[in-house]
Amino acid sequence: MKIVFASGNEGKVREIREMLEGMGIELVSLKAYTGVPEIVEDGNTFLENALKKAKIISEFTGETVLADDSGLQVDALGGEPGIYSARYAGEKATDDDNIDLLLKKLKNIPQEKRTAFFCCALVLYRTDGAYDYFESKWHGRIIDKRRGKNGFGYDPVFFVPELKKTAAELPPEIKNKVSHRGQAFAQLKETLKKKLKN
Repeated sequence: MKIVFASGNEGKVREIREMLEGMGIELVSLKAYTGVPEIVEDGNTFLENALKKAKIISEFTGETVLADDSGLQVDALGGEPGIYSARYAGEKATDDDNIDLLLKKLKNIPQEKRTAFFCCALVLYRTDGAYDYFESKWHGRIIDKRRGKNGFGYDPVFFVPELKKTAAELPPEIKNKVSHRGQAFAQLKETLKKKLKN
């Protein structure tokens, strides 16, 4: 079974290939295609953005497409940065710029009120327009100091109380099981297993 992943982010593609290993699925990166249409992520939710990406790329490639959209939501900030997680501090913002802005906004908010969660929306879109949708959340809180060298994005300041570590301190094999993306992919795998049997 061939699936195109609607991203050219090789780190993400590698992570997903590992998660789908042994299932007989050929996962193809968007980098394999030229002239890929520019997609403006202007949806109001992670699902809307993931679905838009999946639909456009499926129509462009003529293949089944997997797309995800994910981000961080901080309760004390009314759900910010949300769908703007990757560009919170501006279009060209680095991970550090985004973390700096987040910590600045949380400066006067006590630790116990800094609850947050990562959300991942995953869409498996078929050429006939039918799709499966999976969503998962990973709860934690935001700490002041960066900790850990693994991961990316807000991982160094996202503290997971049950594990007493930030997301960036977790080894990939643990993170891939417990994270928002890991949980959404576990649901996807179950659905794919059923489809591959039929």
